[in-house]
Amino acid sequence: MCLVRRLILIGILLVLIPYLLTPLYAAGHPVSTLMLWRWMTGAPVERTWVDLKDMSPAMPRSVVGSEDARFCTHQGIDWNSLQTAIEDAQEGEGGGGGSTITQQVAKNLFLWPGRSFIRKGMEIPLAMWIDLVLSKQRILELYLNIAEMGPSGQFGAEAGAQFAFGRSVSGISAREAALLAAILPNPVTRSAKNPGPGVRRLASRYVARAQSSELGRCWGG
Repeated sequence: MCLVRRLILIGILLVLIPYLLTPLYAAGHPVSTLMLWRWMTGAPVERTWVDLKDMSPAMPRSVVGSEDARFCTHQGIDWNSLQTAIEDAQEGEGGGGGSTITQQVAKNLFLWPGRSFIRKGMEIPLAMWIDLVLSKQRILELYLNIAEMGPSGQFGAEAGAQFAFGRSVSGISAREAALLAAILPNPVTRSAKNPGPGVRRLASRYVARAQSSELGRCWGG
């Protein structure tokens, strides 16, 4: 029984660690679990942190427009999109996972890639906690600095922009920001540097969405 109790306590502690760490991530330059894994296995990792205010305004607008249109108004979970994703999965359709930017931050910072009911079950309450504890600006800043945006270990918008366009994310155009958004969530099979017809079509769509993105509702700007 003593061993069982210890295992239960260890399990509870592991579940609680992300909740305890989240307030600390209101500042600093945290890395994702995938980045840590890559470092541990000797795989290449390239990431240069750039504050949200120093990025081209088109970058956050493009990502919100493409990934999470209700980012400014939901509390970490877009329940309508999640319900649609569940229904599509039940019907055998290959739709998206219904994940918000906040859910992706929860997954990238604390959990693991791949799809499973266990991970999703941990991800949902954690995303709601992140939305409660951190500002919308900070959540978006974290996402844009930990999302994988290149085919060979480029993490964050800066590394993605440097790889694809040879310049900083601070100086990319609306079209280039949309191309980076279009390669999410799979920058290995999709390329912003040499975009195929599908990526180009998505980018055109995201340029239009970015123009109507209401990020001002997130922080009054």
